[in-house]
Amino acid sequence: MKKALKIAGIVLLSLIGLLLVLFLLIRFVFREEAVDYLTGLQKEQRTELLRSAGPYAAEPDADYRFTYIQDTARAREIRDYFRLDTLVDPAAATWDKARALATFVAENIPHANQKVHPEVRNATALWEYTRTVEPAFNCRLHAILLHELLLAEGITNRFVTCLPADSLDSDCHVVNVVWLPEHRKWAMIDSDMQSWVASPEGEPLSLEEMRQRTVAGEPMTVHRLLGTRDPENYLSYWAKNLYWFMCWEQTGYDKEVEYEGRIIALLPAGFDGFKLNEAVRTSDDARFWAAPDTDTTF
Repeated sequence: MKKALKIAGIVLLSLIGLLLVLFLLIRFVFREEAVDYLTGLQKEQRTELLRSAGPYAAEPDADYRFTYIQDTARAREIRDYFRLDTLVDPAAATWDKARALATFVAENIPHANQKVHPEVRNATALWEYTRTVEPAFNCRLHAILLHELLLAEGITNRFVTCLPADSLDSDCHVVNVVWLPEHRKWAMIDSDMQSWVASPEGEPLSLEEMRQRTVAGEPMTVHRLLGTRDPENYLSYWAKNLYWFMCWEQTGYDKEVEYEGRIIALLPAGFDGFKLNEAVRTSDDARFWAAPDTDTTF
């Protein structure tokens, strides 16, 4: 009996030792390989969830219409306040201007979940907040600030909330989509995570194209506004947050100062979303991502 217990003890200690060696190898020697494997596995699981989502469908009678509002006086104020003439080449293409403004935001405001929420959420108030209250804030505030800078430079854009399928997952992501008239398409830009995503040929992709490519398993490249970021980790994160989308029906300055207007939510067929309150639900992706009409100016 004692001999059997001794053997069992030796076996147990050997297993513990083996597990410890494996842990140390993973922790210090093969850490990157282990992280890459787990990231790839997580990305594939998230992609399968996207693939199993219900199809989009046209809704010709849906009661909403995206409008893009420009206020020339507010645009002038923001251009003067931020000295946008020193940041943007007026002769540059739309995408180059958008990247210059997103890089400016990324350089000056890191990501953080702020402890004190700003009382006023527009470009100048958010900038003052980072100079006097906290130096960083979350993705939504990044996108609101960039939205107004782009708008002041005459660039049509929306800030879009990108959400997962799991109602228990409180994490989502908010980015800007920029209309590129030279190419007749939208392009996603992310000042919070300091990145944008392109085709292998270098064409910037929209959220719609990113979702399509993720589902189809087609390649995408991650471009950085600043520094470096693990591209697989970033694309895995996107695979989670491309399930459904929300944005304001009407864009413009001070959109979240008094919270006026309607939210439009693009949902896969058969999926009800969550925390939508009075939002307009649609499964018509073509209409949701349609080219913008001429801006309304006042």
